[in-house]
Amino acid sequence: MTTSFEPVIGLEIHVQLHSKTKMFCTCLNGMDESCGPNSEICPRCSGQPGTLPVMNEGAVRLGVRAGLALGCQINEVSSFERKHYFYPDLPKGYQITQNAHPVNGRGEIEITFGPKDKLQKKKIGIHHAHLEEDAAKSSHSGDYSLVDFNRAGCPLLEIVSMPDLRSADEAYAYLTEIKRLMQWVDASECDMEKGELRVDVNVSLRPVGQEKFGTRTEIKNLNSFKAVKDAINYEIARQTQVLNEGGQVVQQTLLWDKEHGFTKPMRSKEDALDYRYFPEPDLPPLILRKDRLEKIKAQMPELPAAKEAKFVALGLSAYDAGVLTLTRKTAEYFEQVLSCGAGAKAAANWITTDLMGLLNADKKDIGQSPVAAADLAELIRLVESGKISRNQAKTVFEQMYKTGEKAAALVEKMGLSQVSDEGQLFAWAQEAINESPKAVADFKKGNRAAVGALVGAVMKKSRGKANPRRMNEILVELLGK
Repeated sequence: MTTSFEPVIGLEIHVQLHSKTKMFCTCLNGMDESCGPNSEICPRCSGQPGTLPVMNEGAVRLGVRAGLALGCQINEVSSFERKHYFYPDLPKGYQITQNAHPVNGRGEIEITFGPKDKLQKKKIGIHHAHLEEDAAKSSHSGDYSLVDFNRAGCPLLEIVSMPDLRSADEAYAYLTEIKRLMQWVDASECDMEKGELRVDVNVSLRPVGQEKFGTRTEIKNLNSFKAVKDAINYEIARQTQVLNEGGQVVQQTLLWDKEHGFTKPMRSKEDALDYRYFPEPDLPPLILRKDRLEKIKAQMPELPAAKEAKFVALGLSAYDAGVLTLTRKTAEYFEQVLSCGAGAKAAANWITTDLMGLLNADKKDIGQSPVAAADLAELIRLVESGKISRNQAKTVFEQMYKTGEKAAALVEKMGLSQVSDEGQLFAWAQEAINESPKAVADFKKGNRAAVGALVGAVMKKSRGKANPRRMNEILVELLGK
């Protein structure tokens, strides 16, 4: 007899903060591969005896901005501890981290998931988000390993969720929202290819209806959204099979083998006692004065949830509002288009469909758009005024994207201005009626769609310069006489 189980999932997300220097020394943070391994290290971050840490105020400020974005309670007093474990990527033999008293306490964010026509929302609790230093980067090949200490000491924010997630889709949505928020407040670039966002996943199962949690496993160091989703789905299936066969889930740390699509044991799971936490003797408590916190709050941008609500109030769908707030740059671009006089729905359609389509094909973000917001607004106004059709505008837009030229100049150069002379429009309409007796007969029999054939005939005569909307009105007027 099989039992139905409910997954209980929590994520620990490690975000590399985008400060200029490392967490406790003056070495540059965020070195790229062109700099070469071990090129930005010093006695402090390489763990030389007798060196002392000095806290990076900029990294603390970014950690607090991140906490505010996560809706966390910001603690006035927090402290650092030493977390001990022995591995080649940890030069001191311990990591400076926050444990008992993190800078960011409980928080909550809202996620959106599900298909476009059935979007669901759910609130996910944040247990805390603490500051710490990163370890070095190990590379394994055959029977040897190499260690690059450029990453050692880089500032991290570890965001620990409550066990509120119940599926891989929810976890994916949660991860997406965390990344959006961190980028939105400039806390981190979250480039997963550079290791700036890494994820540990905790998964357990419990019989449906049971309150007590089951035994959990932790999947370490996942570095892509797809890996997170695939690993969760695999582990749910694996644990379900173990339990239904009468076995017991073993608490352990796992690695995800993405090539073969399964989890494999890394080590038995440590408890907090195994790390031998104790207060960091070389760092005083971190005291965040009220005036300093208020200054950080005053510098925060309007968060994406508020932007989404504002865009929906303009008449956009929840889906379109969500797309326009995927990044802060996209939301600001949309608002700039509106400030130049374009309508909200038209602007949203051009950005989410035409502009993003071309940018995605070129692997660019909206900050690299060759079409300025003011120029897109000009194109939209040309369509709304009837000077060019939507189809003509699409052709113009593609040229704007390729050349950077402005809409009005391209319309003139390409000879696309629509004819607005009523006398000419009526003349074309009458010619089409005279040359299309079948369409006229169908219309008079009640087939209103037949007017479309006449509009098409006029567009051919005018080489696309007749306004199709106005032409439809003129034809209906003439046919009704």
